[in-house]
Amino acid sequence: MTSTTPEHLDIIVIGAGISGIGAGHYITTELPSKSFAILEGRATFGGTWDLFKYPGIRSDSDLHTFGYEFKPWESKDSIADAHKILDYLRETIEENDLTDKIRYDHKVVSADWSSEDGRWTLQIDHAGERRVLTAGWILAGTGYYDYDEGFTPEFAGRESFQGQIIHPQFWPEDLDYNGKKVVVIGSGATAVTLVPSLLTGSKRAAHVTMLQRTPTYIMPVPKQDPLTNLFHRAFGHKIGHDLSRKRFIWQQRGVYVFAQRFPDLARKIIRSENAKRLPKGYPVDVHFNPPYNPWDQRLCAVPDGDLFKAIRSGDAAVATDKIATFDETGIELASGEHLDADIIVTATGLKLKLLGGVTLSVDGRDVDVPNAVIHRGAMLSGVPNAALAIGYTNSSWTLKVGMLWKYITTLISAMDERGLDTAVAVADPDMPTRPALDFEAGYVQRALHELPRQGEADDWRMSMSYFEDAKRLNSELSLGEESGLRLSSSSHAKVTV
Repeated sequence: MTSTTPEHLDIIVIGAGISGIGAGHYITTELPSKSFAILEGRATFGGTWDLFKYPGIRSDSDLHTFGYEFKPWESKDSIADAHKILDYLRETIEENDLTDKIRYDHKVVSADWSSEDGRWTLQIDHAGERRVLTAGWILAGTGYYDYDEGFTPEFAGRESFQGQIIHPQFWPEDLDYNGKKVVVIGSGATAVTLVPSLLTGSKRAAHVTMLQRTPTYIMPVPKQDPLTNLFHRAFGHKIGHDLSRKRFIWQQRGVYVFAQRFPDLARKIIRSENAKRLPKGYPVDVHFNPPYNPWDQRLCAVPDGDLFKAIRSGDAAVATDKIATFDETGIELASGEHLDADIIVTATGLKLKLLGGVTLSVDGRDVDVPNAVIHRGAMLSGVPNAALAIGYTNSSWTLKVGMLWKYITTLISAMDERGLDTAVAVADPDMPTRPALDFEAGYVQRALHELPRQGEADDWRMSMSYFEDAKRLNSELSLGEESGLRLSSSSHAKVTV
């Protein structure tokens, strides 16, 4: 007789991108006796770095901090292309024996917590077949981008354009842009990556125009950092990585704090760096002078100033204007200028989708995520035995994610030692709250109504400071009465810790 009892695992990790693979490492090293699996909805690992296929896709943070603390980044390139990041993730999977832990084409649809059973029941779509697993904990390493849909505003006359319209999230691998005029709409990291990339390699566009409604702060950075590579040559990859990582952590924080405290001076420095790399007489204040202060939105890094080189060559241009309408041959701007185009790329942003779209419920009642409050940046109030990873918006994503997973695995270990198996964050209903992400970027502002909240007290505040989080999350686990985390055993005896 075939058993219908679902397979049970101690921990299920959702997502095999950089966050989920990192979670697998910390479970393996900190909780070696725990059974776990990493469920990935797609057919391969890598998340964002495998999903996006547009030319030149690369990191916009240095890999010494975007990479893992536990695995040195050995490439000479501090700013790395996607294929190098995927190689790095593949090595991480192999070195941590995670190959057999990852289950591909396992898309988690929903997860329901049973207080009576003290476990999660997950509904999973596997190649159109519904499967069920149960788990003691779920860790969502899903990032926060919507993999199924990008953001594209409504453009008047779009249907009249006779060429191709492409969103970078769904870039056709066989797209032929050789010798063609391309207009890239947008001014964020994707746009500033695409413009020079479309002008290099075996295929070269005839001309590329970056069309932006509002400029972005853009800073040239070395693709290969000389001091970092010196550290690696002199001390080896392990010590070199540690030294480089510490240096970049301080550098990222220093730039952010400086820009926030001295915005006018920061603006002048960035403008000066831009002007030095642009043609003489170029209208810098038209195309590279945002109306907001530095780091109110994310700065865009361009390795070795490649965007500025493309502009200097004459093969690339920037237009700062509003779109009046698309027409058969391109885009008519509000100023009356016309941009001819064979291909239009809508690098207009991404959509956010927390938890990869998984529907959470507790005892059959859907979790009201927008009204939940994040505890220590990891757990949603009222949701037992579940953690999610949201990285930094003002420095490398993975810096925070690594600390969150170490904190959660330390918490689970401490609970095991005390005979406790359930943890739930309990927020004071009268606590003042605000959006979990306090960031002016369009992709965040468009999704505020879908995101959870944060409070003002330390344990409820969504810190964007590595040093603050290192003190709060990496220090010895404190189980004080005031933290707001309620633990219990299977006997349901409650202890507020």
